[in-house]
This record gives sequence, C-alpha cells and structure tokens, in this order.
Amino acid sequence: MIIVDTGFWVALLNDKDRYHQGAQETLTKYYNYEPLITTGCVLTETSHLLLKRSVNTDRGVQKQLRLIGIFQNHPQRFQFFDLREIHLKRINFLMEKYQDLPMDLADASLVILAEELGDGRILSVDDRDFNTYRWKNTKPFQNLFDRF
Repeated sequence: MIIVDTGFWVALLNDKDRYHQGAQETLTKYYNYEPLITTGCVLTETSHLLLKRSVNTDRGVQKQLRLIGIFQNHPQRFQFFDLREIHLKRINFLMEKYQDLPMDLADASLVILAEELGDGRILSVDDRDFNTYRWKNTKPFQNLFDRF
C-alpha cells in the first residue's frame, strides 16, 4: 500500500493546483497496481482545504463529495486508517520531536501509518517535511509523486 498525504489529495481534486496534472498522472500510474491508503486526519484536513481554497462554497462542497466518493466507490483501491488511543503517546513524541517544522496531526498520523504498514512509500507534495520525518525513528519516507 502507498500512503497518501493531504497535498496530493488537494492537487488531485483541485484543477487550479499547480500539481494537479502531476497528481492525475501519478494516480493513473499506481491505480491498477497497488492500493492507496491515508488516515482520517488527512481526510479531514483535505476536506477543509478543498472548501477553503475553492472560489465558491458550492465548488468546495462538490470537491469534498468527490473525495468521499473515491473511498466509497473504490474500497479495494482507496483505504483509510484510523488512529487509536494506543497511538497517542507516539503522536505526542513525534509532534514534540518535529516541532520546529512544525508537524501537525495529519503528518503525525502518516508516520504512525508507515510504522503500522512497515512501509514508507508516500505520495506527497511536501518534500521538506517528508524528507525530514523518519518512521520507526530512522527510516526515511520514499516519495513516489512525480511532479513533472
């Protein structure tokens, strides 16, 4: 499974985003080969940004509905992971460790997800953070997003 970050979802669903074309091409590249997975925190953050960055509320709502529809209509291809109470201590540690970036809850949830999967392949437009973060304290993420 390949992890997906907020910025990738926003780029995929927002045709005005500078990474939109690259996100569409990357999705096409991986869609038939491997499921994509994200977290509830990322879905919440993505939904918020789609609404906030839309010219009008109706378009923002439609983009949010498309996001939810992706998961509803293709459950074998798109999955999401929910954090549990047992993850809170680790999230606390990660957010303190990376407070200079700073790390938000959505990013911390993706580090937890990589640790749960044992795999740090990710689709993200955020090179700075995901080149810095380490899952299991030492393992780097491998960003598969091809912007160009």
